[in-house]
Amino acid sequence: MNQAKGHLLPWKDVRIEDEFWSPYTDLVRETILPYQWEALNDRVPDAPPSHAIRNFRIAAGLEQGEYEGLVFQDSDLAKWLEAVGYSLAIYPDEKLEATADEVIDLISRAQLPDGYVNTYFIRKEPGKRWTNLWECHELYCAGHMMEAAVAYYQATGKRKFLECMCRFADHIDSVFGPEPGKLKGYPGHEEIELALVKLYHVTGVKRYLDLAAFFINERGKRPYYFDLEAEKRESNLWSPKGRRPSDTADYNQYRIPVREQKKATGHAVRAVYLYSGMADVALETGDRELKEACRILWNNIAFRQMYITGGIGSTAQGEAFTLDYDLPNDTAYQETCASIGLFFFSHRMLALDKDGKYADVMERALYNSILSGISRDGKRFFYVNPLEVWPEASEKDPGKRHILPVRQKWYGCACCPPNIARLLSSLGGYVYDVEEDTITVRLYIGGEFQAKIGDVPVILVQTTDYPWDGKVTIQVKGVSEKRFTLALRLPGWCPKADLKVNGEECSIGSRRQKGFVRLDRIWTDGDLVEFCMEMDPQLIQAHPMVRADAGRAAIQRGPLVYCLEETDNGKNLSSISIPSDAHLEAFRDPGLPGKAVAIRAEGYRTNESSWKEEELYRPLSRSEKHIGIKAVPYFLWGNREPGEMLVWLRYQ
Repeated sequence: MNQAKGHLLPWKDVRIEDEFWSPYTDLVRETILPYQWEALNDRVPDAPPSHAIRNFRIAAGLEQGEYEGLVFQDSDLAKWLEAVGYSLAIYPDEKLEATADEVIDLISRAQLPDGYVNTYFIRKEPGKRWTNLWECHELYCAGHMMEAAVAYYQATGKRKFLECMCRFADHIDSVFGPEPGKLKGYPGHEEIELALVKLYHVTGVKRYLDLAAFFINERGKRPYYFDLEAEKRESNLWSPKGRRPSDTADYNQYRIPVREQKKATGHAVRAVYLYSGMADVALETGDRELKEACRILWNNIAFRQMYITGGIGSTAQGEAFTLDYDLPNDTAYQETCASIGLFFFSHRMLALDKDGKYADVMERALYNSILSGISRDGKRFFYVNPLEVWPEASEKDPGKRHILPVRQKWYGCACCPPNIARLLSSLGGYVYDVEEDTITVRLYIGGEFQAKIGDVPVILVQTTDYPWDGKVTIQVKGVSEKRFTLALRLPGWCPKADLKVNGEECSIGSRRQKGFVRLDRIWTDGDLVEFCMEMDPQLIQAHPMVRADAGRAAIQRGPLVYCLEETDNGKNLSSISIPSDAHLEAFRDPGLPGKAVAIRAEGYRTNESSWKEEELYRPLSRSEKHIGIKAVPYFLWGNREPGEMLVWLRYQ
């Protein structure tokens, strides 16, 4: 088995025991996976049907009927299976495993003799597979199936699903590649690139890594493959007649070769999945040019096109990036899948370049735009994560119809719910990194980590009330006089931190390196590290080029972005302003889920009662009343009474 280089730790090595995160990991096992299984079987009342299981039953010949749903419907089931694999790795469950085995049997039965698996093309367009890569998501669905197979094999040791997907990968490898007679295509929706690297990790079959590199390197070559492909088709399966794929080449990230791309463009999820695959290949092959392209693209996203909540994708038109600094709040798209994809991309960049800024973005996305995508009961979901909500406008303004004020039970396009499930199930694998003689703490999440430095076992026990409190303790166990480096991330939001080892204060200055505090010493059983990060709430301003946030400020405390909700502050939140020197007081709020930390401050509200009914405009005058403001963590919005929500406040 080939091991990834500084990539994702085995989930079995990390057990989360954390006041903030344990309820989520419990929720995955007890609610999210069972609920989503019901949704995939079309058994959730008043929710859009999934058709996913039924499509496979039809493709396997177990049921009569026609394919229903979107062309990528298989991927929802694949992501659910991947989440099941991660969950079983930590929490064995015979019943859940038996259900997964039945699904795997179903997939295997639907698989064609040549290894091909895709229920849409098996049932609906049986003679047209690999004829419309631009739109029809065959390679995307294949990638998600491969990721699921890898996760399930690593969790259970069972090879059936893995072998099933290896046959599929072998089939794809026989169809695509640089060799004469093979198709020179690449995915319209990227995903298989990173999946093939995972398949390479567990099998050691280098053809899978080479195929991932081929898909990446072929992208952007002229003449464009998608145009050539369209010319061969009798008719487009999806697109209006007369439209050439290259008219929207930015949407699929193939206008120019990937090594020449300087800005993130097009569909945000496709983009960050592609960039994740690029980073994987760069990490495995040592391709410096590809690594540099990843660095440039990541910087463009993080410093030009990312919302304060860690979300990406500014427009509903194409679920896409637009231009630098274009970050509207009331029409923001911020698809949950895009935030998860940015988390994946940042994690891979952290493996490529040991810089804490990548973990900062992982954390920003995780605690804000990703967690906002799921309700506290695990049964409702946001596809879109706006930064400003006016429910009446969502109902009546066609430009804001995608902005929903309440989470939904399910979606006809339900890519986000199982994506959240697979991330939360695998979260333990992102907390630490071990490379040679260094253990790096990437995220502050309580629990136990069993590591090895060389051949020497080391146990780290992390205890914290993060993100509500900035104090973290890490105890070293099970080792006697072993020298290694413990690297603690010093988040970019933290202005000051104190560090102690076994009660003795340690200077941070000389130990600070690219966002990490490095402790290089001989460790022994019982050694205790205390890391205390200052976590005062603060007002944040956006770059002056972000026009939507001019004259506005957002509230942030630690990694958490805060928002105002109507249930606490009344209607017309846009009439509220806050002094630039406001005192922000953090307090535990028993009325919030998990007794979350809320923030209160003094502010002002425009006095609407001073306006006459027949006045729409009048000479400028200041007419305000003093009010108290209450802000709650953004990820919790929409868990109480429906109403308005606002992240960016006017400031005085």
